[in-house]
Amino acid sequence: MKNSKTYTKKLVESLKEEFLQYLLEFKGYSELTVKTYENTLRDALTFLELDEKEHTTVWNLMPYRLHIATQNPKTISKKLSAVRSFVDFLHKKGISIILNADESIKIPKTLPKPISQSQIKEALKSANELEKLVIVMLYSLGLRISELQNIRLQDISQEWIRITGKGNKQRDIPILKHTKKLIDQFIEKNNPKIYLFEKNGEKLSQNSLRYLINKSFSRIGLKVTPHQLRHSFATSLLNQGASIADVSELLGHKSMATTQIYTKLGNNLKKENYLQSHPLCSGEI
Repeated sequence: MKNSKTYTKKLVESLKEEFLQYLLEFKGYSELTVKTYENTLRDALTFLELDEKEHTTVWNLMPYRLHIATQNPKTISKKLSAVRSFVDFLHKKGISIILNADESIKIPKTLPKPISQSQIKEALKSANELEKLVIVMLYSLGLRISELQNIRLQDISQEWIRITGKGNKQRDIPILKHTKKLIDQFIEKNNPKIYLFEKNGEKLSQNSLRYLINKSFSRIGLKVTPHQLRHSFATSLLNQGASIADVSELLGHKSMATTQIYTKLGNNLKKENYLQSHPLCSGEI
């Protein structure tokens, strides 16, 4: 039995790299996401507690759950989800594993925090050419940072840009005239070969793109993530009356249910504006 456990554990370890490659090449996950999965699985497998019961391998998650118990609930949920995805992959490889102590945890629902248009305009005033293009593209196209990184010159037409999103799913997004003008000026000046954002013949890393955004907004005293600009894109469209179906398609969401969180945010903003504006809210008539 001991040898069987050792064999299974070694087999699970050996298939970890194959799983990570599968996420990268077939699922279309970004390098950063795959790295997160790698770190999570390395940590989880350290606490791996295997047992053989009636020709089935049982993986007890409790030691790992105790190890990460003090972390943020959302972080814990993501890590457990990564483990489950790996186990599903093992099932497809013919390795039968049952997870014990796999109960889901409740995650407090948090709303995205968009950046106001005035704040974006303020940051653009002091941004250099590259910073400006990165910010404008994220805000005017609603892109994920991985999608921005992977834009090729051949994906850009006069009025549309083809985006490759999660799972290698493609979608076409209309380009605003102002955005297209910035893109054309950037290409003419920098002469990229394959990708829009390149350095030394290679596409610019996601960390480099993030740094440009952090640097731009830090000048006006804000800490802003690329995803907040994507939130701002969605919130702006919905607040101006765009249909949730159209916004969902532009964002590349699999389900409109994912997009509905922005409608909740819009309602919160309307409520906030109402409470600040209506005369009865200050006790006056």
